[in-house]
Amino acid sequence: MMDEIVIENLKCFAYHGVLEKEKKEGQDFYVSLKMYLDTSMAGNTDDLEKSVDYSAVAAFINDWMKNNTYELIETVANKLVKDILLEFPLCENAEITIKKPNAPIPLPFENVWVKVKRGWKKVFISFGSNMGDKRENIQKAIDKFKQNGYCKNIIVSDIIETEPYGGVEQDDFLNGVMGFDTLLSPFELLDFISVVEKEGKRVRNIHWGPRTIDLDILFYEDEIIQTKDLIIPHKDMINRYFVLKPMEMIAPFYVHPVYKKTITDLLNQLPQKL
Repeated sequence: MMDEIVIENLKCFAYHGVLEKEKKEGQDFYVSLKMYLDTSMAGNTDDLEKSVDYSAVAAFINDWMKNNTYELIETVANKLVKDILLEFPLCENAEITIKKPNAPIPLPFENVWVKVKRGWKKVFISFGSNMGDKRENIQKAIDKFKQNGYCKNIIVSDIIETEPYGGVEQDDFLNGVMGFDTLLSPFELLDFISVVEKEGKRVRNIHWGPRTIDLDILFYEDEIIQTKDLIIPHKDMINRYFVLKPMEMIAPFYVHPVYKKTITDLLNQLPQKL
């Protein structure tokens, strides 16, 4: 269990809203924030630098609310909580509530608010290339994640060379896995991957065919997601040596949330190195 530091109902005057009147005249908003972190070091040392300065957080929120303008308080909550997590790195997770007591509702009401919770999530992504300058393709893709402010603590496996998977005749692949912490949701991460692949001139003419860069989400924490556009954990990774081997290099004891086995166990039970 994480400790909590709480700011409740911080009054901020800002210009968020759909109506032109709201954008021009502004109104009062009330911001409540729960920050989840380990305060034991601060508690033992009585050192503010080992914790999060709630006075600095309050000032940051007030300035942020005043200096930004969005139509939806959903947008305000989503962007503000992420920026708080970026600005105060000791905070691992945060829950924010944006209240709008003067919202333009033509009926009697007490308050309107949006509450969101965000935090750093551990993610693993496989990468591969078998067209052009393979290593350069891979490095450019990795650099895109390093340049994304919502990704941090990136670790990258060794790159291995493997034969193509799926029976399509083509050049050998270079493969690997990277892990990092992210503030992106699974679908935001998927959108970012699509941008990186597009910039890397990825084409999808042949299933399991050659590609300049291929990126797949393997794990997003221990979440299990199954939609038309996104399946996590990656459904075929347990059969792929070129995924499990580099994954083992950086996270051998990571447990698959469906099969309840470590990466090392899954690798050892592979019948052949494909």
